[in-house]
Amino acid sequence: MPIEIPTDLTPELVPLSWLIGEWEGRGRLGSGDEDSEHFFQHVSFTQNGLPYLQYRAESWLTDDDGTRLRPLTVETGFWALERKQIEADSGPGLIPGDIVPALRSADEVEALRNTDGGFDISVSISHPGGISELYYGQIKGPQIQLSTDMVMRGSHSKEYSAATRIFGLVDGNLLWRWDVAAGSSSTRDASSEPGNGLEAHASAFLRKVS
Repeated sequence: MPIEIPTDLTPELVPLSWLIGEWEGRGRLGSGDEDSEHFFQHVSFTQNGLPYLQYRAESWLTDDDGTRLRPLTVETGFWALERKQIEADSGPGLIPGDIVPALRSADEVEALRNTDGGFDISVSISHPGGISELYYGQIKGPQIQLSTDMVMRGSHSKEYSAATRIFGLVDGNLLWRWDVAAGSSSTRDASSEPGNGLEAHASAFLRKVS
């Protein structure tokens, strides 16, 4: 399945362009064994001309046949190439940047390519219950690997200290896996250092619907 790149896409989003659109499909909670519960998920990646993708994932618990039983959760966030912010960028807050994107050509974007041949990315995701994740990782072609740099929790949030996520495009379909460490932590933020008790949390197989 060929990847179509929107003609109005800012150059900085070209490495992420295969994510743009709406995806939906089924997944399993936990390790995905025969006792794992099923869920249905709808994911959207959209862009508005600025150098980031807007992300939204809405999930429903289902029975074995895929019939939706009840809402499960919603998460929202932003995906972008990881680079130093410069004067041409917008923000913080409502401070406007230049009318044109800060990086205006494919050559400027190529200069960000890392020694592994991919691009460093950052992803921020917010959840109900006062939890927000900040991920750093890499996108290399149709593969993404992410690890939390920080998990921020509210004073009444459930315990949750670290996570990793992987995404891959296989035959035009989006496959992902999410591992988490939900054990106790004495602080309100924690890094995802190796050996931090990560366990299988969920995985899914999504088809592009638009």
